[in-house]
Amino acid sequence: MSSKGTTRRLGKTDIEVSSIGLGAMQFSGGRSFTRFYLSAIPTEIEDKVVKVALESGINWIDTAEVYGSGESERAVAHALTAAGISPGDVVIATKWLPIMKSAKSISRSAEKSTRRLEPYPIDLYLVHQPYSRSSVKSQMDAMADLVDSNIIRAVGVSNFSSDKMTRAHEALSDRGISLATNQVRFSLLDRRIESNGILERAKELGVTITAYTPLGMGLLTGKLHSNPELFESMPRFRRTSLRRKLEKSQPLVDLLEDIAVEQKATAAQVALSWATNYHGDIIVAIPGASKTYQAEQNAGAMHVSLSSEQMNSLSTLSRELS
Repeated sequence: MSSKGTTRRLGKTDIEVSSIGLGAMQFSGGRSFTRFYLSAIPTEIEDKVVKVALESGINWIDTAEVYGSGESERAVAHALTAAGISPGDVVIATKWLPIMKSAKSISRSAEKSTRRLEPYPIDLYLVHQPYSRSSVKSQMDAMADLVDSNIIRAVGVSNFSSDKMTRAHEALSDRGISLATNQVRFSLLDRRIESNGILERAKELGVTITAYTPLGMGLLTGKLHSNPELFESMPRFRRTSLRRKLEKSQPLVDLLEDIAVEQKATAAQVALSWATNYHGDIIVAIPGASKTYQAEQNAGAMHVSLSSEQMNSLSTLSRELS
């Protein structure tokens, strides 16, 4: 464990990001698969969320072509333009969905994402899932071509196992490029990367872990425990996936809230601070936000410094509950 820093380098690249970013899956307009998890947000609210996030110290946004079939990428560009942000003043990450596709489609997909995000360039381009018709090497070669062509700055992967992450790292190294990140689930409610080799290998390779769903799809905020009406108002599929975990996670939420009182923070901020600092500076997180107070709250987690005792007590309880 180490003390918190608000800015971290993505892997061995020259890209500096805030330890908390803004996940933008919720900007999907209620389209495609995201409608089962997230409700549509009015454009004016999306614009305000992005503006508040940036004003609060967040300097990067994570999106993907599959979020609303490109709607999230368009929403991010719209919000940045509305906020008067110049290209290059914010780090943009987006992803290529490889399912049922080959590496040959990567350049075409990158072009489409670039158009949707205009005038903001793609800084970090990720392979969204480990399932493709092409080998990891072929995918990384196509990604490296994009770097060489100055279409993107850095390459990442998402949901890759330790072995596939290693293969991606090696294939990029052959092209003189470093693997920036592996984006995976990680939170006090999901710590699988600590036991399946991903975290250990990432440390060895110098690859940053980007934690998605760091608040356990909202469970770690405590709001769903204290407000049954809020829970029941969520999209049905999300309710179903969370219902079993609601009661089980109550002791952890109680501890988060106790520590939050000590820290003069919120339970969500304590959970995010733990996720991004318990293992040092190798992990950054991309919580979503559908309201401005959530964006401000998430950014504020970068200023919460938990003691070793607090981090260890959370770690111990989360392991007991898993």
